[in-house]
Amino acid sequence: MHVLICANGLAAPETPLPPADWIIAADGGARLCETLGVRPHALVGDLDSLTPDEVARWEVEGVALYRYPPEKDQTDLELALHLAVTQGATQISVLGALGGRWDQSLANMLLLAHPRWRALPVTLYDGAQRVFLIHRRGIVEGRVGETVSLVPIAGDAQGVSTTGLAYALHDDVLPFGRALGVSNRLTAPRAEITVRQGMLLVVHISGKHR
Repeated sequence: MHVLICANGLAAPETPLPPADWIIAADGGARLCETLGVRPHALVGDLDSLTPDEVARWEVEGVALYRYPPEKDQTDLELALHLAVTQGATQISVLGALGGRWDQSLANMLLLAHPRWRALPVTLYDGAQRVFLIHRRGIVEGRVGETVSLVPIAGDAQGVSTTGLAYALHDDVLPFGRALGVSNRLTAPRAEITVRQGMLLVVHISGKHR
């Protein structure tokens, strides 16, 4: 099941709307749903970014509410990801997770490494950019010349090998805290990346950005 999550961040107007079987609004992400012209199946969070009238209207429209107290240990997006997995998600797309507050954007990207869903295809979309995690093996599909950046998290990424990228890696190390993997580019419509140990955040930018 493909689940779409609308978070309470910024989404560039040209951000694609992935087709989905189930839609979750993470608190103020309900307004992003309105902008996109879609109705969420569920609204989750402490709901402090919405007015009581907005919450009541969504409830009247049949949207399931998952309300949490403001003093909680998870962000609204983390709660939405947990709900998606609980509902049986096999693929998750997230809009509105980037832009605005740097702390939230960084935390949202690092959420991709959560052990409960790191093995699932979870992708953050923002305009021409998409971000996803490679834990063992991943595929990037696009046009020749498009930018692909590989950013190690949680320590060095070891045993990294690639095909279809201009700067090829062959069982190499991408050190944590360095920008060695930034601004690679596709040399084929399909690139394959494998990691023996560690994790990589992959940023794929459509168009020939450098």
